[in-house]
Amino acid sequence: MGAPPGYRPSAWVHLLHQLPRADFQLRPVPSGFAPQEQEYQQALLLVAALAGLGLGLSLIFIAVYLIRFCCCRPPEPPGSKTPSPGGGCVTWSCIVALLAGCIGIGIGFYGNSETSDGVSQLSSALLHANHTLSAIDHLVLETVERLGEAVRTELTTLEEVLEPRTELVAAARGARRQAEAAAQQLQGLAFWQGVPLSPLQVAEDVSFVEEYRWLAYVLLLLLELLVCLFTLLGLAKQSKWLVIVMTVMSLLVLVLSWGSMGLEAATAVGLSDFCSNPDPYVLNLTQEETGLSSDILSYYFLCNQAVSNPFQQRLTLSQRALANIHSQLLGLEREAVPQFPSAQKPLLSLEETLNVTEGNFHQLVALLHCRGLHKDYGAALRGLCEDALEGLLFLLLFSLLSAGALATALCSLPRAWALFPPSDDYDDTDDDDPFNPQQESKRFVQWQSSI
Repeated sequence: MGAPPGYRPSAWVHLLHQLPRADFQLRPVPSGFAPQEQEYQQALLLVAALAGLGLGLSLIFIAVYLIRFCCCRPPEPPGSKTPSPGGGCVTWSCIVALLAGCIGIGIGFYGNSETSDGVSQLSSALLHANHTLSAIDHLVLETVERLGEAVRTELTTLEEVLEPRTELVAAARGARRQAEAAAQQLQGLAFWQGVPLSPLQVAEDVSFVEEYRWLAYVLLLLLELLVCLFTLLGLAKQSKWLVIVMTVMSLLVLVLSWGSMGLEAATAVGLSDFCSNPDPYVLNLTQEETGLSSDILSYYFLCNQAVSNPFQQRLTLSQRALANIHSQLLGLEREAVPQFPSAQKPLLSLEETLNVTEGNFHQLVALLHCRGLHKDYGAALRGLCEDALEGLLFLLLFSLLSAGALATALCSLPRAWALFPPSDDYDDTDDDDPFNPQQESKRFVQWQSSI
């Protein structure tokens, strides 16, 4: 099958398409895109479930590490103020992990933007295709109405004027039959009229879903950025309560990161299967939704020399009918106007209608050619299979970095806050501050001793 102009499956598409797939019984599943089949759905769900497995293992590792830290820590001598060995290393490992998470957030913003650009390109291609199909319907309707109006008014008037000459009336009636034949052939060119599937509605649905997807990722990225920044602030200020709150928030963001990773992995694998050979699925789905013949759909989706134009016969017959009308009108103008001057006005009106009809016909020939709609099809595939897939892979990398950074931070933060001074709330207060609780207790003891 002919590939759309400018689209070739990328290396990422080939790589993801070659990954093995299995259903819930771990039986191999073909990598062809078949979302309606239960085995293929199970294969994608299994890919997403791998992220759930990663989340479970991360939580188990974090729990075991923290239990070992709390239960197996050697007791400190009473009154000891010497920091435990390795404390600085623990703090710096947490800081490095959070900085790596910030790098991942930057990658996530880029991936979210790339995915949005790809989906926007898909929506734009659908809107342009809808404009082309609507223009075809509009031109056909306008041309058929003009020809029908000409048959009902100008040709009828011309027949009445030329009634004394039977051969001229026969020529006018011949022009009427040719106009009716042309209108009948042109009417069959509006192939999208009455089709229940609207590219405009599809584009609006895609844009609606993409808007909320983009917003959800922006909120997730901002949430993780705030967690990283406030955690670094808590470590710098040695604020135990802030670090504890950010530890709880880090656990929440860790769960969200693994969840988004599962969605991204399953979507990327399914999209690679679609993009490796999109034509059969798109042809079958469009035929089911529209009821159009496979000849018409193959002509526009494939657009190669092996597929002929299904409208070529109608276009040829219409062009031939319009040419016959033109020659008959020229003959009537030459023969009838000298004898029937009143026939000049309907003849001039018919020639004007014929000129407009021929102009519309040439526009229809250009619009009905497969180049325009096939170009929109290629633009939609490039947006979906290049930009959107690349953005998904960057989002997948963000989720992976985020999960690793947050897991490292969750292991390090409890050890870090254990090294904080025990009275961190009053360390920075001034000794001469009258509202310092320590100064108030000293004054109370001095007052009791004086009594």
